[in-house]
Amino acid sequence: MYVVALTGGIGSGKSTVAELIAAHGITVIDADVIARHVVEPGMPALEQITHTFGHDLLQADGSLDRAALRQTAFSNDKQRLRLEAILHPLIRGEIMTSIAASQSPYTLLVIPLLFESGGYTFVDATIVVDCPEQLQLQRTTERDKVSESDARKIMASQWSRQDRLEAADHIIHNNDDINSLWEQVDTLHQQLLETAADTT
Repeated sequence: MYVVALTGGIGSGKSTVAELIAAHGITVIDADVIARHVVEPGMPALEQITHTFGHDLLQADGSLDRAALRQTAFSNDKQRLRLEAILHPLIRGEIMTSIAASQSPYTLLVIPLLFESGGYTFVDATIVVDCPEQLQLQRTTERDKVSESDARKIMASQWSRQDRLEAADHIIHNNDDINSLWEQVDTLHQQLLETAADTT
């Protein structure tokens, strides 16, 4: 199976690009969706998180208070690394199971912290969704209802824009022009189909 990882900073438009690729009939596996699943009540990750960070991260119904966890985890690098040590192995395991079940010509993994977390050596190619940092900041504060200060903290915890671009095999520029975005995705999809066919 030819595996392509899609990444980019917070607010870059990864979900939009993933939806456009999925429209071509490609299996999309989203690490954020898996991350939400592994912290549901009754799952081992939730127990580990509350043991590590405290039970005040739970809401009245026993589910995780994501906003409180985000604030705690991004307060310093040590806390963030502790959270990642809990989540990343569980997320990676679910991803491998999903890849094994995929039937499309290639499989797209949406992994926001692809470069930061490491451990994805099985990926054959990487796509970075890129946009100017000011646009990234604006999208994040509007979508996630977080302060500009909190959005900047999250951005600071991720690889810099320049580092991501240098590490990418393919780059999609997402500057809010959906027609341009669709054209870029369509062209890249055709390239990936050819490459995937050549590797089988």
